[in-house]
Amino acid sequence: MPDVAADSAASASGGALVPFVPDTEIAVVYPLHHGLKPPITRVSISWARGNNLRVSLLRNPPYNSDSDGEIGGKVVEVNLDSGAADVRESVQWRRIAYGSVTPFALLQSRKNSASSLSKLQSSPSPFHLDWWEHVMEYSKDIKELLGNPKSNYDPLIEDPKEVLKKGEEPTSLKAAWELMEMFYADKLCQSWLPERLVDWLADYDCLLSGDQPTVHSKLVEFQGTLVTLQVIEDDPKYWEVISSALAIGWLEIVVKLLRLHGSYQLDQLGHRETENGLVETVAVLISMMPRFRPELKNGKLGECFEAKPDFMKAWEKWREQITKLDSSAFWVPCHHRQTREGLKNLIQIMLGNTKILCTATAHWIELYISHFLFIRPFTAGLEGMYNLAQKCVQMKPMSSPHKLLRLIIGIIGENTEVVLAECSRGFGPWMVAHAIELLTARSDQADILLHKEHDDIGGISMEELHRLVYAQVLTSHFLTWQIAPVYLTSCMKQGMSLLEFLLYRQPAQHNQLLLKNLEICRLYELDHVSSNIMKVYEILKRILDFIYQMNTPSLVSLSSANSLPVAFVDSET
Repeated sequence: MPDVAADSAASASGGALVPFVPDTEIAVVYPLHHGLKPPITRVSISWARGNNLRVSLLRNPPYNSDSDGEIGGKVVEVNLDSGAADVRESVQWRRIAYGSVTPFALLQSRKNSASSLSKLQSSPSPFHLDWWEHVMEYSKDIKELLGNPKSNYDPLIEDPKEVLKKGEEPTSLKAAWELMEMFYADKLCQSWLPERLVDWLADYDCLLSGDQPTVHSKLVEFQGTLVTLQVIEDDPKYWEVISSALAIGWLEIVVKLLRLHGSYQLDQLGHRETENGLVETVAVLISMMPRFRPELKNGKLGECFEAKPDFMKAWEKWREQITKLDSSAFWVPCHHRQTREGLKNLIQIMLGNTKILCTATAHWIELYISHFLFIRPFTAGLEGMYNLAQKCVQMKPMSSPHKLLRLIIGIIGENTEVVLAECSRGFGPWMVAHAIELLTARSDQADILLHKEHDDIGGISMEELHRLVYAQVLTSHFLTWQIAPVYLTSCMKQGMSLLEFLLYRQPAQHNQLLLKNLEICRLYELDHVSSNIMKVYEILKRILDFIYQMNTPSLVSLSSANSLPVAFVDSET
């Protein structure tokens, strides 16, 4: 988020809304190539188009003919996006800060309406019973805001050797938000949470690439060498990436890679018919894998079943077909060793061989997903999911787990304090202030915890505290302080008093700031504050007028021999 302004940091002890320690901001230096010889007497800076600054540099004009032949000045443009990741990041954060105001304010308005209705009615209103739907609308708006403008593209001619398609560049913030949404707010996906996690990992596995490789990083590396392979099925990497992709449920990638097998080539079919039949049979079985979910996205493979009995019946039938293929006599005439071993490995993955699944995956979360797909597809309840997660963490320990993985452990462990701590630690005050709405959407325990008043923090709740912290971050920057009142007014205990304090702190001598202050006072019915601000403004205006009159030079016109007027300053004045 934006850093604290210099004057705010200097008065942090007395002027801060809540204790806030700003991060150290490193200044960004932009080279300015103007080619002028010194001295440069004047520099003028203004905004140009887009994110460019126009810098005008002027030299002293030559007073005689013996000039140095140099031009009198130059105008150059500086692109603030070039090599300035810090600037782009701060701009992105301000975009998120401003964009999230409207969804947040709308949800608070609906919450106040629901509270008023519940007080008037003895029984819970339908509005209150369907509250999670309003939270989902709010979450949808936030997710659109967190998404990257770079969208998926569909080429006219598909590259058969393109394993991973280029698409939206994911962010950890959006990944964390989707985790919070699926576990706390989305009521419809509770019966198929494991499958939602499969989709989540497919979208964000690339974020987990760090000290350890991931399935995504393996595929990216293999795709770079794919065009150079003459006989693809002879390469051990080919079967390794197929096994890894299958282990975490990327079925469409597995089928596409299998059909790059050399036995599909027309000149090979004659003498590799059995081998090709085995490859195609495995590919078909993979594409027909039963999935316990209502639907799949376009292009995704598998057969969906919403009812558990139907899924169990299809699952047993599918496993019987795999077992039958595993013991088939067609493996004997398959003379290509790599193909035979590779396909057998895929069959063992589909049969739920724990040892092979552990080898095929890199992170514990990938092993976790593979258990849902091939070993425990009927896992239900957060307790069972948490126990399985602990088992996978022990099988694949990590020295420094990613912040998203720490958040997952907190969520499935049903520990609200840990979730809040990880959100604050990994994603900042914005995430905590806005994700609280997801936390309390369907959880009475979280609602009680976050709305309980604590004497050790001034008698306010944890929800109000986190909103005040975020409001402090907003007020610390001159580009975002204007939206802080939205969050301060949602704090019942201390919000309005701190809003008044914020408005009094704004300089009254600037007309635009004064008008903004008065507009905020009008919106929140702070007539006494606007009256006091105007009194201060009138007093300040009189003082400035008096100072101006005292320092205005006396202009006296004198006539010289040629009657030229001369102005001088009265020394006594």
